[in-house]
Amino acid sequence: MHGFSLGRRALFAATAIGALATPMIMKRAAFAQGAAGPGTKETPKATPGGKSSSFKLGDFTVTAISDGLRIADKPNETFGIDQSPEAVAALLDKNFLPTDRFANGFSPVVVDTGSEVVLFDTGNGEAGRAAGTGMLLEGLRAAGYPPESFTLVVLTHMHGDHINGLMEGGKPAFPNARYVMGETELAFWKDPARVGSPAEGGHKAVLKNVVPLVEKATLIGDAADVASGISAIAAFGHSPGHMVFRVSSQGKDLMLTADTANHYVLSLQQPDWQVRFDMDKEKAAASRRKVFDMVASERLPFIGYHMPFPAVGYVEKLDAGYRFVPASYQLYL
Repeated sequence: MHGFSLGRRALFAATAIGALATPMIMKRAAFAQGAAGPGTKETPKATPGGKSSSFKLGDFTVTAISDGLRIADKPNETFGIDQSPEAVAALLDKNFLPTDRFANGFSPVVVDTGSEVVLFDTGNGEAGRAAGTGMLLEGLRAAGYPPESFTLVVLTHMHGDHINGLMEGGKPAFPNARYVMGETELAFWKDPARVGSPAEGGHKAVLKNVVPLVEKATLIGDAADVASGISAIAAFGHSPGHMVFRVSSQGKDLMLTADTANHYVLSLQQPDWQVRFDMDKEKAAASRRKVFDMVASERLPFIGYHMPFPAVGYVEKLDAGYRFVPASYQLYL
């Protein structure tokens, strides 16, 4: 894990291990599309954005960046929307979390393979800065990755909190990058049929941020190879073409689960509970079980976009779902 001013080569200091051993498990959850939910309070002063955390995976260096944090009220109106408010509150309370508020973090990921510098998702961008998010570029520079260093940008899906950072000042934020995106996802969001539907806002965001970059993009489907050691897995439901990615180097593996689970308690301990921003709720629940059954059975570390920063951990099967186990020092050994 870097300090704020350390470059990407300066890894694994003792202070970093101590910091990762006590990750920021801060009453947090996720707005899948980066949009303000019911009772959202815009509190930029609560934002720990721009931080980074790095570890080695075989020959690769993996870095999670905090794009920021957003606070909101009424978690039961985002998670467990098919359950009683009392049931949601009881699960939160059982896990030492407040029942009336929650925090939503965003963690894009860098995978430096030595031959490629790959960024997964781009945060909230300019649109999020008034609310204390959109801090990805700051965090990347502090971690030793200026925007010009990226050779590939991969989109897990096209909700606003993943694509709004593609553009900066009307120009591509990562000027030397190629792009990888899901074919199913792009086809849905750019379709003019979205106009006049609940997805119209997302359609406009994709036209603004994604479509201008398509000429430099590779469109992929399930099981596609993105780069050496990086492959895609379809996990549809949260959005029509939502993808997760397996990263492998020298016998070490990591899953990037994106928005498969959006709260480390509510979405993992109760994976069948409905989430407001899961577009196909039945498919999303099936994808959660498929992905986290694999993560649990193979004892894989994973990074979840909305997990507690630094967003790295494991899961074990527990009752009806899974228990999130934050990473401590094991990825440094």
